[in-house]
Amino acid sequence: MNIENIEAFVYVIHFNSFNKAADALFLSQPSVTARIQSLERELNTLLFDREGRNFTLTEKGKQFLPYAQQILQTYKKGKQQLQNLNTTPNELRIGCTVSVSNYVIPDILPIIKKEYRSLQIKLTTAPTETILEKLLNKEIDIGFVRNVTHPHVDCAGFYEDPIRLFVHQRHPFMKKEQITIEDVSRESLVFFECGSLDWIKIHRLFATLDRPPQIEYQIDNLETAKKLVVSGMGVSFLPDLCVRQEVKDGLLVPIHIPALGGLSLRTNLISLKEAANDFTHVCLEALKEMKLKISSP
Repeated sequence: MNIENIEAFVYVIHFNSFNKAADALFLSQPSVTARIQSLERELNTLLFDREGRNFTLTEKGKQFLPYAQQILQTYKKGKQQLQNLNTTPNELRIGCTVSVSNYVIPDILPIIKKEYRSLQIKLTTAPTETILEKLLNKEIDIGFVRNVTHPHVDCAGFYEDPIRLFVHQRHPFMKKEQITIEDVSRESLVFFECGSLDWIKIHRLFATLDRPPQIEYQIDNLETAKKLVVSGMGVSFLPDLCVRQEVKDGLLVPIHIPALGGLSLRTNLISLKEAANDFTHVCLEALKEMKLKISSP
């Protein structure tokens, strides 16, 4: 019996969607469908009743599901035990996004090295989707990313980075007691786009106004966004952690806007639900305790 076919079956049930199962398995939707059909031929029974895009488990599908889940779990446990034999105990492989690498990792690594002096750390930077794929393929032990949902991955909140409006040190906002979203809409806006729901919420703040914001620059790089604001090219909504040095040096100033509320960017610590080895598990617990020690000035 092909384990990949069983995996596809379990994933479709977990997500209640062929498309979402395909995304989680990094496959196309037709490939998932083909695996299900192959499993049905092998079992000589239909597992799903299909009506267009809708589907439900057949009675035989319901009976087979717990066995499929057990087979998949047993296979993964056995695979992990074999991989444990090849895992270097003094190495920790970390994956993270570029922004986390620049602004969070420098605070984390010294704490890890203090606890584990002989530890060798291998750091890989990539987009969140790539980090997740590397974790599932056992190419990294832990990851620091924004938001991830996957049935085989633990995702723990590690750090909340408040989002605030920042201006350069000589900006006219410095002389006003209260700043509104309408005031911001009249300014040249350097919009840092990171693709999270928090930035969508910022967009919605302007939707209540008669005039759209003046987005002069749409940037996907934090360093570029900061430099534009420092040089007086506009104002920008940025995470606190990425501008702490500029604030300390007096180059950027945070502006309080009540309408922003508690918007923040969340960094999550992800790992496989069954850690690769005991050492990785110890590191995970240590990192979860460290999260309270990491804060922006």
